[in-house]
Amino acid sequence: MGILDYIIMLVFTGIIVTAGLSFGKTGSSMKSYFAAGGAVPWRISSLSLFMSFFSAGTFVVWGSIAYQHGFVAIAIQMTMCLAGFFVGMFIAPAWQKSRALTAAEFVSRRLGVSVQKFYSYLILLISLMYTGAFLYPVAKIINVSTGFSIEACILVLGILIILYTVVGGLWGVMITDVVQFIVLTAAVVIVVPLAFDRIDGVDTLFTNAPPDFFQIVNEEYSWLFLLAFAIYNGIFIGGNWAYVQRYTTVDSPKSASKVGYLFAGLYLISPFIWMLPPMIYRIVNPDLSGLENEGAYLMMCKEVLPKGLIGLMLGGMVFATASSVNTTLNLAAAVFTNDLYKSIRPYTKPKKLMFVAKSAVVVFGIITILVALIVPLAGGIVEIVLSVGAVTGCSLYGPPIWALFSKYHTGRSILWCTILGLAINVYFKFLHPLLTGIALSRAEEMLAGAIIPFALLAGYELWARSRKEIARDYIHYKGEQQRIASQLEEECEEEQSSEEQNRYGLKVLARTMAITSLIFISLALVADHNALWITLSIGIIVGLGALSIFRYTNKKVKADV
Repeated sequence: MGILDYIIMLVFTGIIVTAGLSFGKTGSSMKSYFAAGGAVPWRISSLSLFMSFFSAGTFVVWGSIAYQHGFVAIAIQMTMCLAGFFVGMFIAPAWQKSRALTAAEFVSRRLGVSVQKFYSYLILLISLMYTGAFLYPVAKIINVSTGFSIEACILVLGILIILYTVVGGLWGVMITDVVQFIVLTAAVVIVVPLAFDRIDGVDTLFTNAPPDFFQIVNEEYSWLFLLAFAIYNGIFIGGNWAYVQRYTTVDSPKSASKVGYLFAGLYLISPFIWMLPPMIYRIVNPDLSGLENEGAYLMMCKEVLPKGLIGLMLGGMVFATASSVNTTLNLAAAVFTNDLYKSIRPYTKPKKLMFVAKSAVVVFGIITILVALIVPLAGGIVEIVLSVGAVTGCSLYGPPIWALFSKYHTGRSILWCTILGLAINVYFKFLHPLLTGIALSRAEEMLAGAIIPFALLAGYELWARSRKEIARDYIHYKGEQQRIASQLEEECEEEQSSEEQNRYGLKVLARTMAITSLIFISLALVADHNALWITLSIGIIVGLGALSIFRYTNKKVKADV
C-alpha cells in the first residue's frame, strides 16, 4: 500500500464517521433512536440488512472456499437468496404487523416478561461474544495490510464504531451501511474486469481452472449441506433480533416484504460478482495452501487495483464487516433499555431513557473491544462460541418466529421448546461424539440444528390443536394489539417527525454519495489506462445516483409545503 491508499482510507473513514455523527440530533426519542422513527424507506432498510449480514467470512472464509473449490462458494451463498424470498413472503410482514419496536418487545407481549428476560439475557450474551469475535478479523485485515499492531487496530476501530453508533442511533447505522454497500460494490465491479484482463479474458478462467472448479457441490459441501444452510439462513435472517429491526422499522407489512425481496434479489446477483476475484486468483497463483487461501481476495485486489483504490477497497471491506458489529450494538442497547431496564423502572422519563440507551451502547462497545482483544489468547474458546451459535441459532430464533403465527403456543411451551432444542443440539455437537465416537457431518449437524426445534414446536402445536384450546397468552396479546392500534391513531405528530427524519437521512446519503463520487473520479485521473474508464464510469454513476436522491428529497419537501 502506498501513501495515497492510506490517505484514501483516512478520507473514507472520515466520511463514514461524519455520516453517522450527522444524525446526532434526530435520535431524540426511543422510537427515533432505535427504530429510526418507524418509517424507514424499505430500500435503505434492505441494503442495511444486506450489509449487516456481512462478516469477515464474506472475504476471508467464502473467499477461501471460492479460491479452493470454485463455484461451490457461489452455490452456498445463493441459498441466502432462497432464504430472503421466504423471509420476505412470510416472516418479515408478520414482524411488522406485531407493531413491536424490537423482537424482545414482541416476546414480552406475546409470551410474557419472564420468557422475554430469558431470551434477552441469552441473546445479549451470545451477540456480544459474536461481535467481539467479528471485530477481531476486521482488525486483522487492517493489521495484515498496514502493519499496525492488532491491539491498536481493535481499539481504534472499536472506538470509531461506538462513536457513530451511540450518536447516530439506527439512522446512523443504516446510512453508513448504505454508503458501505455503494463503495464496496463499486470497488468490486472495478476489480472483476481488471482481474479478467490480468488473465487475458474469461476463456482463460474456464480453460485453466481445475477440472471440478465449476461443480455446484462437492463431497464436503453436498446438496444436503445446501438444503440445511438454506433452512438455517431462513430462520437466522428472519429471526435474528438484530435483523428484525429492519422489518419493524418500515411503514407497512408490504414494505417489510420488499426488504426481504430486495435482499433476496441482491443475493441472486452478488455471489457471482463477489466470488469472482478469488476464483480468478486461482489462475493467477494456484500455489496457495492452508491458511494462505484466506488471503486470496485481498491478494487479487492488490494485484490489479491502481493506487488509491486499494485503500478504498480495504476501507470498504473493513467497514462493511464492521456493519455487523454496529448493528448488534444498536440491538443490544435497544433490548437492554427498552425491554430490561424499562421493565424494572417503567416510569423513567424519556430523557433519562435516552441517556441509559446511549450509555448502554458505550458499555456494550467496550465489552466487544475486550472480547476482541482476548481472541488471540482464547483461540479455541471463540471457535466453540461460534460453533455453538451455528448449532443453536435455530433453537433461539425459531420459537419466536413460530409464535408470530401460532394461537396455541404459550410462553411456557415456547420456553421449553427452546431449552430442549438447545440441549439436544449441544448434545449432538459435543457429547455424542465423545460417548459414541460418531460425529455428525457438517451438513447433518446444521440440518439437525434446524429440524429439532421445529419438530418440538410442531409436536406441541398438534397436541394443543387437538385439545382446541387457544393459549391465554395469545388472547391477552390480541387484546394488547387492539389497544396499541388505537394509540397509533393519536401519533400523527410522530409520523410527521418520521417523514422529516427520512428526508434528512436521504439528504445525508446524497451528500455522502456525492463526495464518494468525487473520490472515484479523482482516482480515475491518476489510474492507468485499463482502470481509468471503469473507475470514471463508476464515479459518474454514483454521482448521478446522488443527484437523483437529492432531487427526490427536494420534490418531497415542495409537495409537503
